[in-house]
Amino acid sequence: MTERYPLAELKDLPEDIRTQVLAVQEKAGFVPNVFLGLARRPAEWRAFFAYHDALMLKEEGSLTKGDREMIVTATSAVNKCLYCVVAHGALLRIYEKKPLVADQVAVNWRKADITPRQHAMLAFAMKVCEHSDQIDEGDFAALHAHGFDDEDIWDIASITAFFGLSNRIASFSGMQPNPEFFLMGRVPREKK
Repeated sequence: MTERYPLAELKDLPEDIRTQVLAVQEKAGFVPNVFLGLARRPAEWRAFFAYHDALMLKEEGSLTKGDREMIVTATSAVNKCLYCVVAHGALLRIYEKKPLVADQVAVNWRKADITPRQHAMLAFAMKVCEHSDQIDEGDFAALHAHGFDDEDIWDIASITAFFGLSNRIASFSGMQPNPEFFLMGRVPREKK
């Protein structure tokens, strides 16, 4: 984080936010910088993470956790968001159990080792990211052919749009990915 927007201190957070951040720290073993970077504005933090969780932790629909992280990684690369490519790329590697997939998707998703279904999903996400004004019935038909229903398509578009916001906040504020993210999912996790 830049000096202009320093990370919040855990001790200074409102109790509800501190409780949630400590839960993340317990699970991950560290506090991702986004949690402290956005905490400078508690009301916005609460709204951001409520929408994040509604999109990314949702259990309905056919999108897997890996699919969701793949959308974030690919579209964040187009938006040139270092934080989100690195952080969500780490989660993508873990969920897909493929140590190379995040780099492939971030650099050139068209040549990545992904399924035809995921390719169709990313083609649509990229169109939403770069040319949402050009979405037409053909885009829906292409996704339907791969088993996505209209609610899944809404999810793909919503994830893309939400992370467009996230990418811009992380980028303008100078948010840096935690060093821990760079190795996650690349090497076997140490057993405790």
